[in-house]
Amino acid sequence: MKQARVAWNGTVTEAEPLDSGRLLLPDGTIVDEHEVMWLPPVEPRTIVALGLNYADHAGELSFAAPKEPLFFFKGKNTLIGHRGRTVRPAGVDMMHYECELAVVIGRPARRVKAEQAYDYIWGYTIANDYAVRDYLENYYRPNFRVKNRDRTTPLGPWIVSHEEVGDPMALALRTYVNGALVQEGYTGDMIFSIPYLLEYITSFMTLAPGDLILTGTPKGAVNVQPGDEVVAEIERIGRLINYIE
Repeated sequence: MKQARVAWNGTVTEAEPLDSGRLLLPDGTIVDEHEVMWLPPVEPRTIVALGLNYADHAGELSFAAPKEPLFFFKGKNTLIGHRGRTVRPAGVDMMHYECELAVVIGRPARRVKAEQAYDYIWGYTIANDYAVRDYLENYYRPNFRVKNRDRTTPLGPWIVSHEEVGDPMALALRTYVNGALVQEGYTGDMIFSIPYLLEYITSFMTLAPGDLILTGTPKGAVNVQPGDEVVAEIERIGRLINYIE
């Protein structure tokens, strides 16, 4: 199952992909992907994000790999859809993309054991979790201005079901800026796996259907500028396009 969420003809609706590259709406209408406004494919109550979950990314930022998961929360204000536009703040020196596998929770999850983790997952989508490094305060407390700016986390285009994706710990991640490959990684290189993360988080808090876990990004942080097209791609999930202005 592969599902998007779009606005078309004044209505917010689900959409499915067709082989032609067009979209099928629930009432049978077929539209071109450029005719709709793409929305985040899910409306989460809670967004839990993970920092430094790839040792190579920690290294490029001159941090040691963490011994336990480094979490922070993100607001829903940060989310935008496929083909959305993200503003680079004036006067900053370093703003970079972060291609991340996002886990979408499928049913209430509390005290989940790692071996049952996938029973609680609806599916997966792509997040591009932009960071403005100028505002980073320290290792343990990502500043709100780094990770909670409006419209700085493109999400989508699709939620792809767990059954269709298969093993989420065996996916290639790539990012392209203006068509050039600038980031490449593999989910199997995560320090903390998805089952481990779900057990860890739900040991002290409940996750609800539609909640998100952003699982971190591999190395390859490159500064982006207004006018850039950034494409975050994850194997078996799709390509998330975003523009910087």
